[in-house]
Amino acid sequence: MDSLIHDLQDITIRSISVSEMDNNVYLLTAKASGAQVLIDAADDLPAIQQLLRDGASDTAATPALALIATTHQHWDHVRALKELVEATGAPTAAGTDDADALPVGVDVRLSHGDVGNFAGFDLTAVHLRGHTPGSIAFVYEAPEGPVHIFSGDSLFPGGVGNTQKDPERFNQLLTDVSERLFGAYPDDAVVHPGHGQPTTLGAERPHLDEWRARGW
Repeated sequence: MDSLIHDLQDITIRSISVSEMDNNVYLLTAKASGAQVLIDAADDLPAIQQLLRDGASDTAATPALALIATTHQHWDHVRALKELVEATGAPTAAGTDDADALPVGVDVRLSHGDVGNFAGFDLTAVHLRGHTPGSIAFVYEAPEGPVHIFSGDSLFPGGVGNTQKDPERFNQLLTDVSERLFGAYPDDAVVHPGHGQPTTLGAERPHLDEWRARGW
């Protein structure tokens, strides 16, 4: 199956699903420069390497993996991270409060609002506390629209991520998602979650009060 899910003005977005956990691995490739950012080296190094080769066909430039970004520390999102770093030498990034739990050293520790500047596109880090202390969503604001949000396990179709029935963590996550995603980006923003199918903020926005009332 073709991994290409969005062919945008300046970049392509590719995605594959790996492992028994149906983890999504995302790859952004700048068409002009060849700069690439991979989000969540979840599992299956050979499949990820094929994804990088697929992305290389989206640019006439020499492709270069500029960053391996991790949305959060959970084991199912980092199983191929060490191998990929060893294979590519690419730098890594993760949320400050999750970084020490990763199986590799983290070169860039991200805080809310940090912007990564790559050759041809920018990514904004949005800190979403609750699923893990340092969960980060990565946001690409396409010049021609819409916005693309790589939400990790913090936002899915139908609700926020698992907070182990902890009311404090749930309230924190729903508040962050409400303010920092729904309050900041328009309804046509595409949400690319860590597992499963995409959605939009517009599709989920009517249900925020329902989620808060049910407590998960």
